[in-house]
Amino acid sequence: MLAPAQLRSGVSQFLADRTFAAITGRDVDGRLWITPLVGPPGFLRAVSPDVLRVQALPTEGAPLRRLPEHQPVGLIVIEFATRRRLRINGILTRADEGGLYVSVEQLYGNCPQYIQGRHLHTAPDAAASAGPARRGSALRHDDIALVRRSDTFLIGTTHPTRGNDASHRGGSPGFVRAENGRLWWPDYSGNNMFNTLGNLSTDPTATLVFLDFATGRSLHLSGHAELEWTRPGVTGDDDGTGRRVHFYPEHLVAGLELPLRADSVAAAPGHPPLTD
Repeated sequence: MLAPAQLRSGVSQFLADRTFAAITGRDVDGRLWITPLVGPPGFLRAVSPDVLRVQALPTEGAPLRRLPEHQPVGLIVIEFATRRRLRINGILTRADEGGLYVSVEQLYGNCPQYIQGRHLHTAPDAAASAGPARRGSALRHDDIALVRRSDTFLIGTTHPTRGNDASHRGGSPGFVRAENGRLWWPDYSGNNMFNTLGNLSTDPTATLVFLDFATGRSLHLSGHAELEWTRPGVTGDDDGTGRRVHFYPEHLVAGLELPLRADSVAAAPGHPPLTD
């Protein structure tokens, strides 16, 4: 983690050039969600060394469209084309029609591992083509199909004293398995910080969002997750870590349209091969 956690020089410029981020927070009912934030370059702006201005809101109909103020939030900012990412955790001090203000408490970059290479571009007709979002609790066949073809998802977790966090997971299409109304995926070797798994060991509350960058469709899930230790190398233990995460959805929002597209994808190097 960068100490002090300040939005200066290279960090500030990285933010200013981005068009995609995601935020983890709680809705008006206290339920944890993670959802994208999208805007033109400059929509993420450091207004001071410890305050981030986000001149965008989640898509209309998204679970966090109306974010309660004065709560912990976690953000992840990703440049898919060069596989760079930055994580910011802090307090949402203000939310209005113009966007969000976040008081930054933690700030750190992650390695490019498992990020699929994509050049994102705007889809100006996304809002017009989007239908009403579907809300429910059970995964349908089209939800499961989206999960199984996904090579990327974002995960939000929480800690009772350290707040909320947003993170990225990537792998070959099919690395997230769907069985009997739940999802699971093998935990890959990463940066050895174990932010997500550490949070889940303290609080099982979790949230996922799957994004289809070819069509713009999304699947938001909120529920709980648990870590399972297995014998390294068993079927499905793609990276041989002996760890897998099971996710149990309790609420979902499906069918929202992401106003970004990618026409192609370059697979990140070093993906473990699927073992089932």
